[in-house]
Amino acid sequence: MGQILKILILCTGNSCRSQMAGGVLKSFDSRIEVLSAGSEPTEKVHPLAVEVMKEIGINIKSGNEPKNVSEFLDQDFDMVVTVCDNAKENCSFFSGKVKKRFHIGFEDPANFQGNYEEKLNKFRVIRDEIKKKFYELYKNEIIKKL
Repeated sequence: MGQILKILILCTGNSCRSQMAGGVLKSFDSRIEVLSAGSEPTEKVHPLAVEVMKEIGINIKSGNEPKNVSEFLDQDFDMVVTVCDNAKENCSFFSGKVKKRFHIGFEDPANFQGNYEEKLNKFRVIRDEIKKKFYELYKNEIIKKL
């Protein structure tokens, strides 16, 4: 008991899905250290991702900047989770020490075309999918290791 699990969440831009997944996972249990990165990181966390996470009481803006997966290659992780198909293909080269790998794919809400309200709703849908699927991962895989 009291063990910290170290988890890395990967996607392409590290601006939406991996940031939301990291925020959600951290909210489940303080014994989880969650980092996120991308194979082609953008310059900043997507403002709509920040907004929809704020709606459920999770701050993903403070101190979060998209990071390149190469920053973590020398670290050991209990788990690496890819959250988009591009990351599954591009990040399979992740050569750091990993005990367990998972892929839970999500559509990229940043690619959705529409007006502001439609885009915001798309981000909410993806956020809710992430919350649901990452809770299943937490309940079925992570909690056993804590």
